[in-house]
Amino acid sequence: MVAVNEFEADAVTWVPLSRSRLVERGFDQARALAGPVGSALGIPVRSLLLRAGSSVPQARRGGRERRSAMEGLFTTAVRSPPPRVLIVDDVLTTGATVAACAEALLAAGAGRVGVLTAARAATGRLRVRI
Repeated sequence: MVAVNEFEADAVTWVPLSRSRLVERGFDQARALAGPVGSALGIPVRSLLLRAGSSVPQARRGGRERRSAMEGLFTTAVRSPPPRVLIVDDVLTTGATVAACAEALLAAGAGRVGVLTAARAATGRLRVRI
């Protein structure tokens, strides 16, 4: 992940997992990824986002449904986030979750927000580029 990152940030944060999913899984995979990313980049890792509740699993939803479910779900844990924040997540599907997180950070005063994910979910046939 670090090798492909091109976003210069002042802090690394992660997409927070809902309390129920945390209890179910026993760990927050995005937080587990954010720590080593921040360490490797030499950037502080900070808990900047709060999840205001939980949503139903997004796996079977389309983009519009996902965006609707994420509206207002995230708030910031700090009054004023750093100017440039890198959000780490495990999987990017439609981008609805990280978009909601970015909106919360920007509304709280961040100037720029970047996203770094471990995987990109894809449907259908993928074109191979060499």
